[in-house]
This record gives sequence, structure tokens and C-alpha cells, in this order.
Amino acid sequence: MAGNVIVVVRAFPKEVMNDFTALLDKIRMKIKGSAYELAKWESVDIAFGYKALDLYFIMPEDIEGGTENLEELIKSVDDIDNVEVVYITRIGA
Repeated sequence: MAGNVIVVVRAFPKEVMNDFTALLDKIRMKIKGSAYELAKWESVDIAFGYKALDLYFIMPEDIEGGTENLEELIKSVDDIDNVEVVYITRIGA
């Protein structure tokens, strides 16, 4: 029986942002109806007032293509410049 994994994706906005509400709404809309669930998020200071978002997703561990589709979904949001997977760990059995 397959378990789930938590994937932490760091999303880099195209511009300096202090309020991530609208961006998070866009991300939630992109993943709506998919196998991905946004469990939590936090802003990460990068440099000179620029912040990125660490997005914590729960997803099935046996999903085809691993995190590739999730990364593409996040990257397709207008205000996102780039994404990188920071961490993956298995949860449950």
C-alpha cells in the first residue's frame, strides 16, 4: 500500500512581495482537483527584502513523474519566476 510524501517546494516570486495572499490563492486554484494538497506555507527571507515561499504539499508517493507535475503547476502561476524542491519525506504507510 502506497503512502504519502510531504514535498517542500520553494517558489520564487517575480517581484518583491510582502503579502502573499493573492499568490497563494492562485496556487490553490492551480492545484484544485489534483492529487496535491497544500498543507502549510511560510515565507523565507532570501536577501534585501526579497522573500520566497516554502510550500508544504502532501501528495501520493507513487504519483507518476514524482514532483515534476507539481513543480510545473506552481511554475505556471503568473507571478512565479522559478521553483525548487527543497525537501521530500515519506509520511504514513
